[in-house]
Amino acid sequence: MIIDSHCHISPHWYEEVDALLYHMDRNNVEKAILTQLMGQYNNSYQAECVARYPDRLASVILVDFNLTNAVQTLEREVEAGAVGVRLNPDARSPGDDPFAVWRKAEALGVAVSCAGLGGGFADDGFADLIEEVPNLPIVIEHLGNVNTPGEKPPEGIVQKVYGLSRYPNVQIKIHGLGEFCLRATPAQEPFPFEQPIPPLLKLAYEAFGPKRIMWGSDYPPVSGREGYRNALLLAMAQFSDKPQEARDLMFGGVAERIFLHGG
Repeated sequence: MIIDSHCHISPHWYEEVDALLYHMDRNNVEKAILTQLMGQYNNSYQAECVARYPDRLASVILVDFNLTNAVQTLEREVEAGAVGVRLNPDARSPGDDPFAVWRKAEALGVAVSCAGLGGGFADDGFADLIEEVPNLPIVIEHLGNVNTPGEKPPEGIVQKVYGLSRYPNVQIKIHGLGEFCLRATPAQEPFPFEQPIPPLLKLAYEAFGPKRIMWGSDYPPVSGREGYRNALLLAMAQFSDKPQEARDLMFGGVAERIFLHGG
């Protein structure tokens, strides 16, 4: 079973849900985790889509952690069916406990899909936060944002981001190769990227192993890169030398455990 752990939908920006389902059906993707757009705190459309397709979709929502009622809002969203919340690595709650919203996610048994820049993930404050919530599944998005095409990320940041694998509750998302590979010019077939391929996926595998890696398409932004189909198939091809069990985990099993079976 293939699960897309990272895709976006909206009636006002990007695409509505039917467009996502078309790509899923075309590529034998059984389920998807809807990941709320940054800045969009109205999660009603995602909830509506999950209600329409409960066997295929689940929702990771956004709450405004700056508000004093963020903890209560998160609790209501989870009661309504949300399976996770999207936060930045530097997200801190107002009041006496800066980790309040993170602790609430841990208590509710949902995961955090963590979006940010490489420097934020590499900051020692993020490691301190992880230690505060050892039973909270935290999923680092976009390879920790050490993935700008044509740019070699600072080695120190790469080491610190991948070094977060020392915490057993931390996972990492991989996406399409277009996030960190340069497009070949002129376009080449069947492989559209310049070679050699940067070793970011190899490094992720070495650091986290297949039990803590999950694939997500980043649909629909991926449509402006290599497209949904290539984001899946070319990423799969990078792990063609790995056991089938490992590939099954990375392209479905880990996302199922973290988001659909409560960690």
